[in-house]
Amino acid sequence: MAEVAAGRRSRITPEREAELYAAVLDLLREVGYDALTMDAVAARTRSSKATLYRQWGGKPELVAKAIRHNKPGNISDVDTGSLRGDLHAITSREDDCTMQQNAALMRGLFMAVHSNPDLLQAFKELLIEPEMEEFHRIVRRAVDRGEVRADCPALEYIVHMLVGAFATRTLIDDQPPTQEFLISYIDAVVLPALGVPAI
Repeated sequence: MAEVAAGRRSRITPEREAELYAAVLDLLREVGYDALTMDAVAARTRSSKATLYRQWGGKPELVAKAIRHNKPGNISDVDTGSLRGDLHAITSREDDCTMQQNAALMRGLFMAVHSNPDLLQAFKELLIEPEMEEFHRIVRRAVDRGEVRADCPALEYIVHMLVGAFATRTLIDDQPPTQEFLISYIDAVVLPALGVPAI
């Protein structure tokens, strides 16, 4: 599978791939997942549908990879020396405007995921599982440093807590997620749940 994917990617330059992903995200914001078609992506990017299918296999994989590409780097590269510092650094990688745009995009995609098993599978393989593994590495470092007890019951819920704050900010408060809100949430909720004092 990895060899096939690598073979597919070798046909398109990284710059062209980035252009295609940007166009996919623009179309998603304009029409939503259900109305997005490979024809529309081909027209927007001046590509052939055959190239798109050869490179990505279909719409679910293309959309999931576009979302993944849009993320600001690999969070496992963040290592400030403390869990609080790491979580704050991850939160600070996107400014409030970008966070607001991404929150709106993800709300629409969450609805599509529930009615599209192929999109759900692509999200799990290309977004959720890699993201969970990256967070687990950060948390393991915190456990190794002695910041968090290895048997802390909240450890397995850290991603749920963070995603929940991001996803429900608009629903509950009718406001987009912001750096200030998320950092405050980390200090008030996530760190205490893990037994880490917020400074």
